[in-house]
Amino acid sequence: MSAVDISRSERLYSGRLPAYAPYLVLLTAFAASGLLALLLGWGLVAFAIVGGLIAVVALPAWSAVVENRRAATDRLVTSVIWAAFAVTLVPLVWLVWVVISKGIPAITAAFLTHDMVQRLDPVTGKLEAGGGLEHALIGTLLVTLGAIVISVPIGLFTAIYLVEYGKNNRVGRIITFLVDVMTGIPSIVAGLFALALFTLIFGVGTRMGLMGSIALSLLMIPTVVRSAEEMMRLVPNDLREASYALGVPKWRTIVKVVIPTALGGIITGVVLAISRVIGETAPLLVAVGAAEAVNTNLVNGRMMTLPVFIMTQYLTATPEGFARAWGGALILIAIVMVLNLVARVISMIFAPKTGR
Repeated sequence: MSAVDISRSERLYSGRLPAYAPYLVLLTAFAASGLLALLLGWGLVAFAIVGGLIAVVALPAWSAVVENRRAATDRLVTSVIWAAFAVTLVPLVWLVWVVISKGIPAITAAFLTHDMVQRLDPVTGKLEAGGGLEHALIGTLLVTLGAIVISVPIGLFTAIYLVEYGKNNRVGRIITFLVDVMTGIPSIVAGLFALALFTLIFGVGTRMGLMGSIALSLLMIPTVVRSAEEMMRLVPNDLREASYALGVPKWRTIVKVVIPTALGGIITGVVLAISRVIGETAPLLVAVGAAEAVNTNLVNGRMMTLPVFIMTQYLTATPEGFARAWGGALILIAIVMVLNLVARVISMIFAPKTGR
């Protein structure tokens, strides 16, 4: 190594901050911010903002003195990224905390196993008031299941055509454009489409769960198409060519090679599409309506869904209604969380094995 390289190395690594430097700066910054908050009477928000700003400025300044300009710039960018992550995390944590704290008191066995219809107790002979969301929970699961049955095959077959058959033809470009347009459709427009379609077929005033499934499927299909298309494009062409070289026809290559390789990403995309539509209120309110009793028939009568249940209970403007609305919101978030966990597990199980 030449003398020039040695001197350059000494300049680059002449001094290093200790590994605990970021934690020390963070502790000192929030201690200083806490002192200012006590002296000036600041609130929690001002305390957090000032402490974060002090930490973001102090660590790069210390690094510039002890280390060098390059290290100081690196620590500045790292501090800004961590600060942005913390700012993004705050509303999420706050939302989850509020929903859990206000929703848990409403979660009881009766809340989960009763609908809103008053019934006569066969044991005591007294009239029991409703007050549960069993009908909304069942309705949400059935309507969403109907949307999955409609949208997943359509979205998957469309993605297969775009990737395997329509790469450079006019029809493929037109379908891609229409999928992009469908991605931006307002949810209430999907509900109005389902309402108009069934009104033309069955007459004015028609409401049924299938209408909600069709409305939600219009919102799900673009997400399923896009996610499945991107996952199948990531499958190496070498796998396809190897299959063709062995004499396997194209349709069987798609079924046995392409789809299994991309299955984990496809399932994740489907779950993201479900999470996107399961909380929609406007299309379900327009197309399905509301009901107070359990209805398990998608093609007969109105059905209650969780988003509509939350809205209607909130509109009652009573303490009981607010409690039921928060309980329904907690159940809805729990369903989305469970779906995401199941998708992670399934994607891990069906992910292609890379080990030898």
